[in-house]
Amino acid sequence: MGCILKGGGGLYSRVTIGAVLLAAGSGSRMGHRPKSLLELGGVPLIRRQLIALSGAGVDEVVVVLGHYADRIEEAVKEFPVTLVRNPNPDAGQVSSLRLGLQALSSKLDAVLVALADQPLINSQDINDLIGAYKKRPQDTHVVQPSVDGQPGNPVIFSNEVREQILLGEANVGCRQWQSANASQVHPWVSTNSRYRTDVDTLEDIAALAARTGHQLKWPADLMITA
Repeated sequence: MGCILKGGGGLYSRVTIGAVLLAAGSGSRMGHRPKSLLELGGVPLIRRQLIALSGAGVDEVVVVLGHYADRIEEAVKEFPVTLVRNPNPDAGQVSSLRLGLQALSSKLDAVLVALADQPLINSQDINDLIGAYKKRPQDTHVVQPSVDGQPGNPVIFSNEVREQILLGEANVGCRQWQSANASQVHPWVSTNSRYRTDVDTLEDIAALAARTGHQLKWPADLMITA
């Protein structure tokens, strides 16, 4: 994964970042279709996420697959990423997150967790989040966008937090760690609604089109016909 931030400069040092991109869900509220293969401008959402992460200079990426793994893997095969399959994706997102965290290399400063169903996230959004992490208040270890008082994604945290999550019980993920360590979480206030935009249902697709004009479409073989 190429890096455009090497060399750093300015007031803040270079941060080595690994990313976990979660794409293991069943898409049950989408007619049991993989949300990550929805297309915007003809490009699957999972590829758009990988392009954004690469453009922001993220050093390595682990993509966690589960349902539809063969099909999604085909869509990302030319990207220099590590693919991990969750053998039991119905165990929940935490199980996929922990597999992704385990697969990252140990020599990282920070970890970014991204969702494959956020259609509008771009490299500048990732860069801005990384910048907020570098400028986070002292003694905080997690930075999460906060838009209109609501938490957004992606989220970024120190490698120390990654290690603590993995040392915890199997049901401990980032959200559970944040709940238990609220003083170490920095809600980064942003007006960028892209951090709060994801698609879980068919109604979300329609609402996105109505609000932004962006039309998400299924590949031809995943369309449901009457």
